[in-house]
Amino acid sequence: MALPVLLLLLFITIPFSESKLSMEYYKKTCPDLESIVRDTVTLKQMANPTTAAGTLRLFFHDCMVEGCDASILISSNHINIAERDADINHSLSGDALEVVARAKTALELTCPGIVSCSDILALATRNLITMVGGPFYNVRLGRKDGKVSQASRVEANLIRSNRTMEDIINYFTVKGFTIEEMVALSGGHTIGFSHCKEFADRIFNYNRTTPTDPEMYPKFAEGLKKTCTNYQTNTAMSAFNDVITPGKFDNMYYLNLKRGLGLLSSDHALVKDPRTRPFVDLYAADQAAFFKAFAHAMEKLAHQGVKTGRKGEVRHKCDAFNFIQA
Repeated sequence: MALPVLLLLLFITIPFSESKLSMEYYKKTCPDLESIVRDTVTLKQMANPTTAAGTLRLFFHDCMVEGCDASILISSNHINIAERDADINHSLSGDALEVVARAKTALELTCPGIVSCSDILALATRNLITMVGGPFYNVRLGRKDGKVSQASRVEANLIRSNRTMEDIINYFTVKGFTIEEMVALSGGHTIGFSHCKEFADRIFNYNRTTPTDPEMYPKFAEGLKKTCTNYQTNTAMSAFNDVITPGKFDNMYYLNLKRGLGLLSSDHALVKDPRTRPFVDLYAADQAAFFKAFAHAMEKLAHQGVKTGRKGEVRHKCDAFNFIQA
C-alpha cells in the first residue's frame, strides 16, 4: 500500500500545471496576459516593421541554445558574458529585445511576479507572425526563465548559414527536428533581412575562377553587389531575405529559391539537395501546406528544452537573473 500513497503524495506536491505547459496557465493569475502582449507587439510592429522578423530570430536563437527559457535576453555583467554577446548574436534585433521588455513592464504593473519572460517571448513571436500575415498556432504556457546564460555555449548550438546542407540537416536532427520541419522553419526567412557579411562570399568570392555564384539570378547578384560594396567598413549593410515581399509572411521565399533569388548559401542549398527539394517544391506550390507545416514546427520549437516548476524562475526583469551569480 505504500507505493500508491507515495505516488499520491508526489502528485499533490507537484501541481500538474507546473509539470506540463497549458493553454490556460495564467487564466486565474493573469487573465489580461494575451491582450497586454497583443497590444504591446501591435504598437511596436506598427512603429518598427522589422520587429516581427527580429523577434522570430530572437526566439529561435533562444530556444536552440538553452531551450526556450529567455536566456538570450540576459545582459552581460562583470562576472558573466551572456548569450547575446556571442559573435553570432551580435546582429540580433534591438527592436525584438525591446518589445519583450515593454510587455514585461506592462505585465509587472498588472500581475507582478507572475508571467515569465520566456512565455512573453513565445507569445510575442506568435502574435507578430500572424500580424504580418503568417499562420496562427497555439502557444502553451508555463515556461520558467532559465538561470544560465553563457556566450561560450552558443556557438556549438547554433548553425552558421555557410555550412553544408549535410551539416544543417544533422544539426536539426540532433535537436529533434525532421527534414520537413527544418525546411518549414527556414521559411521564416520570408520576412526580415541578413547582413552582407553573411552572404558576401556568394557575390564577391564564390571560388578562385568565379567571383559570383553562377546559380544566383544575375540581376539579383548585381543589385546585391551594389548594396554591399562597402560591407567590410559598414557592417550594418544588409539585404532583404525575400526581395519580392519582404514584409509579408507568405510562401514567396520558396518561389524565390526556384528562381535563383535565395540570399544565403543555406537558402540556395535547400533547392539543390534532393532531400530538401521536394518540400521546397511543395511549399512553393501550396502556401496552405507551408503554413500548416510552419505552425507545427513552431509549436514543436516552442517546447524545446523548456523549464517548468522549480527548474527555473520568473524574472523581475527580463535582462537580469533574480539572483547574483557567483
